[in-house]
Amino acid sequence: MLSGRRYLLDLSPEQEEMCEEFGDICRSVWNTALEQRREYRRRGAWMNYVPQCAELADAKREHSWLKAAPSHALQQTLKDLDRACRDHGTFRVRWRSKARWSPSFRFPDAQQISVERLGRKWGRVKLPKLGWVRFRWSRPLGGEVRSATVSRRGGRWFVSFLVDDHAATPERHAMPGTAVGIDRGVKTAVVTSDGDFHGRPFITAGESVRYRRLQQRLARSKRGSANRHKTITAMGRIMSRLSDRRGDFCAQRAARIVARNALVVLEDLRIKNMSASASGTVAEPGHNVRQKAGLNRAILDKGWHRLELALTNAARYTGTRVVKVNPAYTSQRCSACGFVTDGNRESQAVFRCKAPGCGLPRPCRRERREEHQGRRTCGLSLWRPRHQPVREAGTRKPGDRPNPLIGESPGFSPGRKSSCIKREPHGSD
Repeated sequence: MLSGRRYLLDLSPEQEEMCEEFGDICRSVWNTALEQRREYRRRGAWMNYVPQCAELADAKREHSWLKAAPSHALQQTLKDLDRACRDHGTFRVRWRSKARWSPSFRFPDAQQISVERLGRKWGRVKLPKLGWVRFRWSRPLGGEVRSATVSRRGGRWFVSFLVDDHAATPERHAMPGTAVGIDRGVKTAVVTSDGDFHGRPFITAGESVRYRRLQQRLARSKRGSANRHKTITAMGRIMSRLSDRRGDFCAQRAARIVARNALVVLEDLRIKNMSASASGTVAEPGHNVRQKAGLNRAILDKGWHRLELALTNAARYTGTRVVKVNPAYTSQRCSACGFVTDGNRESQAVFRCKAPGCGLPRPCRRERREEHQGRRTCGLSLWRPRHQPVREAGTRKPGDRPNPLIGESPGFSPGRKSSCIKREPHGSD
């Protein structure tokens, strides 16, 4: 199956200048092709990838600056635009601004890409018109290279390889019959039906103070000035570290969850709609705009969609099924008897079933209800021990062998809680 590998590039000043030029040319081709598509749509006509590629070849004869970039990279830009217009609509695709867009271009021909390892920490790759470029060998490729993408993020350049590792998805999970329900929240990023709370802060206190000062400096700087560019670059470095920590957290949680469960149940959340602005319009202004903005930042900070992508990607190697269920009434439905009413939810942290004779020994868990609903969706059994104790991470007895499925190391001390897992009262969403 196809997988991605990303490495940090070590570009020379000439190569970095060439990458900047390639990115600017690809951005100009994107904007020009998008404007052409919109003009055709206004006249009731249609423009797609094939005629635009032919016109690009003619434009390279008239405009010599287009010849500086590799032809395959420009064609891939048009192909990405064609896919975006088909998925979202021609008038909903955004322009690529020089101030906001990070340069990126792709080389799709694997025959023009050569990768060599120079030592334990360094390797090099040969790319069209760039020549041999050194990169940090932080992990093995593990397969055959299909394509390469060069991008800039946080002031640094990276190369991403699309690799075919020749792996196949297992027909059956190593632990059949296991299932878990996951609830994504703004206070705790991931809460499972097994009683595990996974969360960590992605930004330190010092970075938060520095980012706030950079925002103030950005608001007072002049547009187009060199100081404004330096401020934006410094803000990008902080946000790139933030994004790397979030991605690392989601990848580690997803790997542990799919290794221990054959079925993973998530809520089918419309994250884009949930994090939309509540400002409204001039005629109909929104209510509680500031509060909604804080909620939107909390939702985006926890990386809900990134966790879903990480689970889907990791499930390919374990044979785990990832199922999304309707989130309606999951916070009001009892996991034991299925009774639904507004009175079941006394508060955000307290749930007590109001059905007579329910006999639930402890407050219901929203994640448990999601798991049961996912089992019904997949046609699995609904049986589960009612008095099963809530498992807490890091409570192995002395002398027990470490469990490699959940990433325990031989030096794991029993009774110690991980920095990413904490224990909270039942019923917290």
